[in-house]
Amino acid sequence: MMKPMLLAALVAAISGSAFAEEVVVYSSRGEQLIKPILDAYKKETGVDVKLVSDKEGPLMERLRAEGSNTPADILMTVDAGNLWQASNMGLLKAVNSPTLSANIPAHLRDPKNQWFGLSVRARTIFYNTQKVKPAQLSSYEDLADPKWKGRLCLRTSKKVYNQSLVAMFLAEHGPVKTERIVKGWMDNLATDVFSDDTKMLEAIGAGQCDVGIANTYYYGRLMKKSPNLPIGIFWANQDGKGVHVNISGAGVTRYAKNEKGAIKLLEWLSSPKAQNLYADVDMEFPANPKVKPAAEVAAWGPFKSSLINVANAGTRQAQAVMLMDRVGYK
Repeated sequence: MMKPMLLAALVAAISGSAFAEEVVVYSSRGEQLIKPILDAYKKETGVDVKLVSDKEGPLMERLRAEGSNTPADILMTVDAGNLWQASNMGLLKAVNSPTLSANIPAHLRDPKNQWFGLSVRARTIFYNTQKVKPAQLSSYEDLADPKWKGRLCLRTSKKVYNQSLVAMFLAEHGPVKTERIVKGWMDNLATDVFSDDTKMLEAIGAGQCDVGIANTYYYGRLMKKSPNLPIGIFWANQDGKGVHVNISGAGVTRYAKNEKGAIKLLEWLSSPKAQNLYADVDMEFPANPKVKPAAEVAAWGPFKSSLINVANAGTRQAQAVMLMDRVGYK
């Protein structure tokens, strides 16, 4: 008969092993988008993934409050600005993974390997096809030209997507030229800024304005619902550095209890087998360049994207916010 102390140790070892096998993901992505992908991972590997969903701000505050007691192994969110902030708060740890380094291009991951892009969203120009010809369009900078006065729509500066876009301009152009561009945008606005990209795109379709800037997946969603809207997509800055891109991505938490399991999950999410699953659900582009986008996304046409590291969306975020405030971008 097994001695009580030995039995207790065996039970503890088995329980610990079972617990270690589970990966806990804190995610600000829509649960309806991410849960089917994590379910596919469980089906393939047998590993349980516990998903905790909330907005990125509360999740980061929760991670900070929990400290070393956190159950979270992975933080998953959108926009490099948010991921950089989590890293800057000390919530993530560096990961040494040859697989992730091979699958995710350098400009789509943290230079210190604390987070990795898993899908790409382009923030480009959209236009009313009844009022604007593609030949009239060229770049983000050109939208500051007086010829667009009273014709431009934009989303609010309060959203991280536009903060990141301006932060990337700062990395490319420096503060003087960036301020001139954003001030020109403000001079050209057709109406007050919009609360989200969808409302702004609908305004373009309704003729309320002629051009605007939005993330591609909002366009994909809207056109799926209303395919007859006169809205076209234009790939900006193809004669320059290319379209500004951002990411959704993830990193391993600083106090992950199952670090190995977390890394394995991230590696799987970066693999060709999983990339289409991850990107297709939200009409995004795969971060892994070996993987082709979904047919409906590929139909928008090929484009050259900027290779400026998306970490600049975070490192220059505060400067971008101050610049936008200074020129009256609300």
